[in-house]
Amino acid sequence: MRNSTNVLNSLYKHCKDLDYKYERLYRILYNKDMYAVAYQRIAPKQGNMTAGTDGKTIDGMSIERIDRLIESLKDESYQPKPSRREYIPKKNGKMRPLGIPSTEDKLLQEVVRMILEAIYEGQFSDCSHGFRPQRSCHTAMEQISKSFCGAKWYIEGDIKGFFD
Repeated sequence: MRNSTNVLNSLYKHCKDLDYKYERLYRILYNKDMYAVAYQRIAPKQGNMTAGTDGKTIDGMSIERIDRLIESLKDESYQPKPSRREYIPKKNGKMRPLGIPSTEDKLLQEVVRMILEAIYEGQFSDCSHGFRPQRSCHTAMEQISKSFCGAKWYIEGDIKGFFD
């Protein structure tokens, strides 16, 4: 089993080459070390202590559960569980729907996110800040303030039901 850092670095190494063809990416999902790193990334987040439809939380994760998840990917029997729908309050007093996936689904989503990030991060524009490592609305504002000298105000928007 290859170290997850080596796996991700080897993917990232080719990200600038638009003609490079990645092969056998699915087998990366069989690497236990990827799940260990994914667990370390998602476990500290408070929201992951919320149980999904399976009633389990991240603190109950085990090597056995990861082994079963990997085995279900290998034999192609894996099926994501439905997300549990919760509503959280917005600043304006309305409620925003939130889908809470099962722990195994969260873990697999994080592994897939890590793989896709390694492949595509190097291709993104430097002025893109949304949902990227070490980037946020704050880094976007900082870049705008440095490169646009004529802006006097900014507009924040929210598309109704965008994530629904």
